[in-house]
Amino acid sequence: METQQFDLGERLEEFIRTSRDRDGNLKYLQQINEILAFRKRSLVVDFNEIYQFDEKLATEIINSPLSTLPILEGRILKLLEEQDPQFVTEVQRVHLRLVNVPRLVELRRIRSSEINKIVVVEGILTKQTPIKERAYRIVLKHVHPECNAEFRWPEDEEMDETIKMPSVCPVCGKPGQFDIIPQKAELTDWQRVIIQERPEEVPPGQIPRQLEAVFEDDLVDSARPGDRVRFTGILMIKQDSFLRKGSRSIFDIYLKVINVEISQKVLDEVEITEEDRKKIENMAKNPWIREAIISSIAPSIYDHWEIKEAIALALFGGVSRVMEDGTRTRGDIHVLIIGDPGTAKSQILQFAARVSPRSVYTTGKGATAAGLTAAVVREKNTGDYYLEAGALVLADGGIAVIDEIDKMREEDRVAIHEAMEQQTVSIAKAGILAKLNARATIIAAGNPKFGRYIQERAVAENIELPPTILSRFDLIFILVDKPGTEDQNLANHILDMHGGKEIRNFIPVEDLKKYIAFARKFVNPKLNEEAKQLLADFYVEMRRKSSENPSSPILITPRQLEALIRITEAYARMALRQEATREDAERAINIMRIFLEKVGIDVESGSLDIDTIMTGKPKSAREKMVKIMEVIEQLSNDKGCAKLKDIIKESEREGIEKSSAEKIISDMKKSGLIYEAATECFKKVS
Repeated sequence: METQQFDLGERLEEFIRTSRDRDGNLKYLQQINEILAFRKRSLVVDFNEIYQFDEKLATEIINSPLSTLPILEGRILKLLEEQDPQFVTEVQRVHLRLVNVPRLVELRRIRSSEINKIVVVEGILTKQTPIKERAYRIVLKHVHPECNAEFRWPEDEEMDETIKMPSVCPVCGKPGQFDIIPQKAELTDWQRVIIQERPEEVPPGQIPRQLEAVFEDDLVDSARPGDRVRFTGILMIKQDSFLRKGSRSIFDIYLKVINVEISQKVLDEVEITEEDRKKIENMAKNPWIREAIISSIAPSIYDHWEIKEAIALALFGGVSRVMEDGTRTRGDIHVLIIGDPGTAKSQILQFAARVSPRSVYTTGKGATAAGLTAAVVREKNTGDYYLEAGALVLADGGIAVIDEIDKMREEDRVAIHEAMEQQTVSIAKAGILAKLNARATIIAAGNPKFGRYIQERAVAENIELPPTILSRFDLIFILVDKPGTEDQNLANHILDMHGGKEIRNFIPVEDLKKYIAFARKFVNPKLNEEAKQLLADFYVEMRRKSSENPSSPILITPRQLEALIRITEAYARMALRQEATREDAERAINIMRIFLEKVGIDVESGSLDIDTIMTGKPKSAREKMVKIMEVIEQLSNDKGCAKLKDIIKESEREGIEKSSAEKIISDMKKSGLIYEAATECFKKVS
């Protein structure tokens, strides 16, 4: 064993002293100097280079890491001590961190043959405990009248997570009671995390697999819930499962992490080869590529061109930017589809989740506020608090698809406000204060409140969503099931699909997925001067119409201008262009007009009014409400409270119909603006 120890340490030292980078510099000696200068605790080594240098050493590290790594880390510490004797007194331990280990194992493929070996796993970090301290060596006192000696335990190796007391005193050789002296214990930072399979990798109908992992020393807090991570570590059996389960022969496993890599770049999980790249660039040369992409969104579903266009825009997205003052503007385009039952909303949404390189699919009925954003969970066995990431955090950098958004409970809907605009999720529970990234595009669908969409009512009255959430969607589309001339074509299309007819001229899902990943990763368009001018002119013209006539409603707000910029960038991205042109801006204005004319319209006056989305009440309704409030106030001053029949009588004189007045009074009562002082007699809430 001694010769093997000597050989391993000797070979590693030789490797550190001789390895050079491409420029001919001694790369690991430079790292050693950095460790000494900045008092770091880890030497990061490329495993491939070790393998090329000495195959036997590399194999030994992989197969017997528990016995090999302490020897190698001891040798690195000795090397550091030779150069700076002071270093060892300040930093007691140094770690060997391995990168590029070619032993990637899927979480659901981990088997007993991998135990006590080095493996690499990939997934999403879903839970994390606060940092704790683990004693790796303690000082014991032998409680014995003849001895009372203090000694370090264990003498020459590290202790696991469970303390095993010595049977006899190593000083006097007698048994007895041993007391721990806490202030003399040698401690290291310790943190437990849970890694879970990525949502897009989970086979349909199965629960995502999880694996517990442990960070130690300088690895703690190196990743946070929602991060896509790659762990290199030693797969081990939990020590406490031996003790806790007594005579049971079934044990839990965990990963002792030796290196953490965070996938900084979004869409790294879609592998794009050189061949794919050429194919994508050739596709982009087609002048009709945008039309081809839009028609390839859920091609088995007939028509709904504008909705498919909106989904395509959301899949590509605009460009997010960080301003000089640190303010971040979102590039994600949020889309909402409100439609009658049976209009293929869920089918379109599921296709969007399938074609997106990174996506999370959830339904409003089954999603709670904690499930969508983040939660603090207490584990039964240990009592530890975990910070657990929800769907929007897991979808960071991708798409969150929320079906049946109207079925969400009121208190759960509030949770998505922050995620939609600020694109973060803040949590403050059980003493855990955290802010997690949720830079996700939200594509949502919902059914109208009354079963079917009533076109005589405003959008805010048709769907059970507060205006604060409605206003955050860049594009809202309404699907109305209306019998008409297209029924024959729709029937033929459905029958053809069920008859097994092939869909022609569409881009296959895998190709489209790669095209989207490539565009989002490498194409970051900027608006040219012509595009900027066109968007500015459109915005100013729409605002001018509002300012010319004092009674005119507001047609557009800065929020819609920002949405126009994002949509323009998305059109340029679809064609893989780094510059967004006037043509892209024209398309963006066109789809925005379609959205405003169908959704942002005051149903009473028939004119455009963005307040129907932004506040839930068009200008005409607000003006009527103010008039009725004045009537109630006047009547209350004269008679103590305003009788319903008197309010309606006075309102009719002001030109407000009876049915409209009754509805406004009912709404005002619900909102707490007025109260019923006596039967059908109202007063203003002071």
